[in-house]
Amino acid sequence: FFYRKRDYEGFLCSLLLPAESRTSAFALRAFNVELAQIKDSITQKTTGLMRMQFWRDTVEGIYGNNPPHQPVATELWKAVKRHNLTKMWFMKIIDEREKNLDDRAYRNIQELETYAENTQSALLYLTLETLGVRDIHADHAASHIGKAQGIVTCLRATPYHCTRRKVFLPMDICMLHGVSQEDFIRGKQEKNVRDVIYDIASQAHIHLEHARSFSKKVPVKAYPAFFCTVALDDYLYNVQKVDFNIFHPSLQKKSTLLPLYLYIRSWKKTY
Repeated sequence: FFYRKRDYEGFLCSLLLPAESRTSAFALRAFNVELAQIKDSITQKTTGLMRMQFWRDTVEGIYGNNPPHQPVATELWKAVKRHNLTKMWFMKIIDEREKNLDDRAYRNIQELETYAENTQSALLYLTLETLGVRDIHADHAASHIGKAQGIVTCLRATPYHCTRRKVFLPMDICMLHGVSQEDFIRGKQEKNVRDVIYDIASQAHIHLEHARSFSKKVPVKAYPAFFCTVALDDYLYNVQKVDFNIFHPSLQKKSTLLPLYLYIRSWKKTY
């Protein structure tokens, strides 16, 4: 459970999955964390490319029934065998994370959404497969929830990235409000800076609303894969409460009520 610290919310959400999916979901989350931390832990892109290639070879090995002796790879191999998981989603996640090693801001919100679709949504498609759900409406919901998750992750990471003089927020929205990357790096809180955050957060909210608009068509069996929406709602609510000041200290704290909210959501059987 090394990734419990790195992906506390994902860990909590996985606990609510049925027993036969839980271990596999942990393996998927661990795989995701392994890939996510590559970008943060390298100084040279070539190192990142080599690590990505390691994971590409690992996935090939898993599907060739010959996984490398590495804890996450072993667990993934078991998950793939247990649920007959689709190889394409693993490759999509690796390819997209590799493209993202470039360390530049997203040109526009669509570019951020594409990144989210190929990483977060792909992870949700795999999670649905561990639940034995192969359903077009569930996939449609997963697509929107993954996009919302990607947008929220980008917002939440912004204060941290700014301390390293990096800003990844979509450039088109920044330009629209006349905000420069330097404004974010300096931690400015003027109205136009908050307007940028408002626009981006609204986009995440729209995706969540959309995913919920056809929840009646989504098999109930799929719901546990979507409990990550609890953490997204929580963040979007809190950022609104501080008037979209992304640097507000309250946004940096771990939500102590999250386990309770998750429990209520699972009890109500909604997402």
